[in-house]
Order: sequence, then structure tokens, then C-alpha cells
Amino acid sequence: MTDIAAYLAEIEVAFINSPAVVEYQVVRSWDHGDDGYIRVRATLSNGDFLEAAEYAALEQDRIQTIDYRHHWSDGSRQLRQRWDSTPHHPELANFPHHVHLGNEDTLSPSQAISIVQVLRILEIEIANSATE
Repeated sequence: MTDIAAYLAEIEVAFINSPAVVEYQVVRSWDHGDDGYIRVRATLSNGDFLEAAEYAALEQDRIQTIDYRHHWSDGSRQLRQRWDSTPHHPELANFPHHVHLGNEDTLSPSQAISIVQVLRILEIEIANSATE
């Protein structure tokens, strides 16, 4: 895909069609042709909450996730995981990409990850926990 407006619309369609999403709200979205931003809040089917934000840009004829913060919390708003690209852990491989696992202090290296990729992870997690 090489169209930012279509990419942002695809993100919203993913929320509409996701079995893991009960309701969502686009908090902010903009598109400047070759770059764009979206911030979404969603209540998940298991009572969890997702707040996700992504800045993406067209680079080398492909849309790339440049900057992001995807915060997944349980129903009482306790952190489950947060993927982000904030450059505050230079000691980790793949800096600045990292994930907080269950709390602020437990970190793991990560890759750039889009909102839709996080949504797919949550769909699998929620489906698996429902069958346990």
C-alpha cells in the first residue's frame, strides 16, 4: 500500500471488523499525503482496554510505522503490555523499539509494530484465553 489515507482507513476497518473489539473511538487522525497519524481507544471483548497511536510515513514506496505507542491494559487499567518506540532504553537491541511486559520495569527488545499488528496479537490472546 502506498496511500496514507487508505492506510489510516484500513486501521479503522480493522477495529470495525475485529472480534476482539467491543467499541472504539478515533481520538485523533491526520493525513498529509506522505505521512499520517492515528490515535485510537478501544474496549476489548474481555474487558481489557487498548490505547494505540501510530505515526506512519511513505518511505521507498512503502508505508512504514515510524513512531508508535500501543498500550494494552486490563479492565482495572493495569498494564499488560506496551509496545513503543520512545528512545529511552538505548541498552536494548533494536533500540528504540521495545515492549513493556506486565509492568514498566520488565522490558524486551521489539520491532516496529503497527496498530493492526497489535490488534491481531490481541485477537489471538483473547481467543486463546476464552478457550482455557
